[in-house]
Amino acid sequence: MSSITIEQIEGVVREAAALMVRSGFEIHDKGTRENLVTSSDLAVQDFLTERLGALVPGSGFLCEEEDLNDIAGHEYVWIIDPIDGTANYARGNENCCISVALTKGGEQYMGVVYSPWRQECYSARKGHGAYCNGRPIHVSDRPFADGLLFTAMSTYHKEWSRICSDIIYDLYNRCNDVRRTGSAAVELCLTAAGYADLYFELRLMPWDYAAATLVLTEAGGAVCSFDGNFPSLYVPSMVIAANNAANCKKIGDIVHVHLSGLPY
Repeated sequence: MSSITIEQIEGVVREAAALMVRSGFEIHDKGTRENLVTSSDLAVQDFLTERLGALVPGSGFLCEEEDLNDIAGHEYVWIIDPIDGTANYARGNENCCISVALTKGGEQYMGVVYSPWRQECYSARKGHGAYCNGRPIHVSDRPFADGLLFTAMSTYHKEWSRICSDIIYDLYNRCNDVRRTGSAAVELCLTAAGYADLYFELRLMPWDYAAATLVLTEAGGAVCSFDGNFPSLYVPSMVIAANNAANCKKIGDIVHVHLSGLPY
């Protein structure tokens, strides 16, 4: 196991991206019109589980599609979003990516986020820094007031949109501006590379952020959840992130003005 490299994972992910075809894929919803799955999602996930499982024999998997949850008893677990930003992908929008994290003993170990249409491959290994297309990246040094905020309105749970809008309105009045791409993994990696500075989402799944938060922290950023601890790698979590710990705490403080507890 010690011989696995981040380059091997990148290679498998880049191969899988060939399955993200531009046309001819099927689109279905997973219970609501906002929550989509395509035949490409399934093809990418099947490819990744087979190839990554061969890289680390005996490893487990936590994946978005088909309720694949096989984590009990495994020292190494792959956390996979075959296509983060499926709604974008289904429309031909470039803001979509493959997200693969490898955990060891319940902690982040390696992560790769590859956005083929953006031609950006972000990667990180715990304690070894963060990279985009092989070049080191680092968060910005902008103060909160000059920061760009990535955020969203809890697309799959619109009953929480008022809570989100109140928090976002408060944050917006304290920072520079707000951005939204439709892919949490892309946004967290862009924050890692210094293109934005602040991040808030009320509820994400582990496969949305397991790889990208490792990229962000290895790039010098800070990440926490509602309780101030690192977001869970196994269950849904709020994700707060920023280019430094002080800005991350400031987002958390503003969130706590509006929320005394999570609504889920």
